[in-house]
Amino acid sequence: MFRLRDREMAEMILGRIAMMNLQLTLMNVCGTHQDTFVRFGLLDRLSQVGIDVRQGPGCPVCVTLPQEIDEVLALAKAGKVITVFGDAVKVPGTKSSLQRVKGEGADVRIVYGIDDAVGIAKKERDKEVVFFAIGFETTAPANAMAVLQAQRQGLTNFTVLVYHVLVPPAIEAILSSPSCRVQGFLAAGHVCTVMGTSEYGPLVERYHVPIVVTGFEPLDVLEGIRRVVLQLEQGRAEVENAYARAVRDEGNPAALAVLDQVFEPTDRAWRGIGSIPRSGWRLREPYAAFDAELRFDVGEIQTRESELCRSGEVLQGLIKPFECAAFGRECTPQTPLGATMVSGEGACAAYYRYRGLAAAGVARD
Repeated sequence: MFRLRDREMAEMILGRIAMMNLQLTLMNVCGTHQDTFVRFGLLDRLSQVGIDVRQGPGCPVCVTLPQEIDEVLALAKAGKVITVFGDAVKVPGTKSSLQRVKGEGADVRIVYGIDDAVGIAKKERDKEVVFFAIGFETTAPANAMAVLQAQRQGLTNFTVLVYHVLVPPAIEAILSSPSCRVQGFLAAGHVCTVMGTSEYGPLVERYHVPIVVTGFEPLDVLEGIRRVVLQLEQGRAEVENAYARAVRDEGNPAALAVLDQVFEPTDRAWRGIGSIPRSGWRLREPYAAFDAELRFDVGEIQTRESELCRSGEVLQGLIKPFECAAFGRECTPQTPLGATMVSGEGACAAYYRYRGLAAAGVARD
């Protein structure tokens, strides 16, 4: 790891990027990438050599809709046991959050994995236990396995509120937008450890943009940028795997098999982007008994987002967080208007934590 944070090597890579003398807008589709870029000051250094890096819709908490939060809030208020990963408790719905209703007495429990939720359902069979399943392809295999486990154990009190979203359709939505100015992408290594790289090939061919899979340390992301820039300098557009220590082109066959068994593609709405065809998963019919949305009929709740929040534009790479007038004022990690200020992987939270207040001219209390 320390070698992957080597300052001299980083400067060497930045020097090679500078020699190409290009002015480019690139996008990462991963909250951990964004955290690395901001925390280690790489956005400024890349800007000095002509590379503007924007975060796309790569943070699972950030793309979760207020409607989806309101649905799980309705279940919490109806007396269900809501099990959830940490960051998601803070995401605002229309009027509240899981953190707030927990303080008001709702049974909301933070878990470290869906196995914990299954364990609660097994131990407390008199309670309806709902797991709030958000995230990209990375977390989905464990959730699929948990559904199979619950079925084998006959857990009739366990359900999953499935809001999984998929990366390649989101990239295509960005590229097909008339306002898109992104010329290349970094793809998230952890997603590709599961899914492989094959889904990116058609996007590269259709839109003629490079996509490079990379890891999460400073030298990982810089090498990914260098490869994207080199392709653009040479007039190429290819899928490259710069994270071969973890990613195989074929992905993880065992994980892919269980995903295909339990889930099927469905249209999904994304915060700030809208509905994207076949960009999510839902449970297949044999596992419908574990679908919380079907069992408890909460799928018709209508909501709207804050009029001050511009997180949708942030997620599309159209603005940077500090270009939103609410950033650091009405919107802070303590009083978030949108999910990008909540998650540790969110662009707004990363800017606020490491450098954004100064850039926006906001005084920190």
